[in-house]
Amino acid sequence: MLRFITRKLVYGMLVLLGVVILVFFLFQGFGDPARLVIGQTGDSATINNIRKELALDQPKWKQFVLYLNDISPISVYSKEDIATRELKGIFIGTDTKLAIKFPYLRRSYQTRKEVSSILMEALPGTLVLAFTAMFIATVLGILLGVLAAVKQNTWMDTSAVFASVLGISAPSFFMGIILAYLFGFMLSDYTGLHMTGSLYEYDVFEGKQLQLQNLILPAITLGIRPLAIITQLTRSAMLDVLSMDYIRTAYAKGLSRKAVVFKHALRNALNPVVTAITGWFAELLAGAFFVEYIFGWKGIGKVTVDALEKLDFPVVMGSVLLTATFFIMVNILADILYGVIDPRVRLH
Repeated sequence: MLRFITRKLVYGMLVLLGVVILVFFLFQGFGDPARLVIGQTGDSATINNIRKELALDQPKWKQFVLYLNDISPISVYSKEDIATRELKGIFIGTDTKLAIKFPYLRRSYQTRKEVSSILMEALPGTLVLAFTAMFIATVLGILLGVLAAVKQNTWMDTSAVFASVLGISAPSFFMGIILAYLFGFMLSDYTGLHMTGSLYEYDVFEGKQLQLQNLILPAITLGIRPLAIITQLTRSAMLDVLSMDYIRTAYAKGLSRKAVVFKHALRNALNPVVTAITGWFAELLAGAFFVEYIFGWKGIGKVTVDALEKLDFPVVMGSVLLTATFFIMVNILADILYGVIDPRVRLH
């Protein structure tokens, strides 16, 4: 087990390195962040000073090396850099220090706030949205899959399969626009829902208020595709299990249909479903980008899209790294859970 986790973590670090290289160099050439910081009326001397402050005057390869040094947990800094960047960790040396630290994601070009602070403020919104969407997809997907398998070749089975095919085919951003317009605008007086809104909203008189109704539409939109996948996987796995000899034996012993389906068949059919659930949760963190933007939901996705519009490179890189890290960790967890649920699977 330890060897398996270590190997997966090494692969994960290589994936993160590849993500950094890809996004860093793709981001080059889209404009001058210094010009956006100072505005179109800034003089050349001020712009040059800002470029120097942000290290944008350095060659691209050097900018990349400096960024790797910042995000690496083991890096090298001068005393001045440690003081000005307020780094947290263990520092060894005198003038030039070896640092063992938390990754430093730099500061936003636009707000000058720490990128880590910006992402931590937005992360709870994304996690709540992803967990809610996955909960809806899991519960409804398993129930619909079991129902379709038990009622095979009936209208219930046909309807569940047809709906799941539609759910897989429909892009999230398209369904988001349709649901937002239909239930958040046209039928808003009846549903009480709005086209845009976040988990918390601020009122001038009452302050910060929890708005759970704003979670409904984005969570449903984000959960449609995993719901369709889980329904089909559950149906397929249940049909395979229900045809096995031990199921017929359970019926012969006088067990009720409910007991056979839920206590015996479903338990053995859950292996591919659990893998799909954990894998899709990682996908939801990435898929939430467009959904958050459509519904104005304050999360990492909306923060990233806003940063892209302003060429706020540190925020974009930080959000991509955070999302990639979650994706890797969730997939490792999925492999471990698969081995725990099915003892026949050995983790090497």
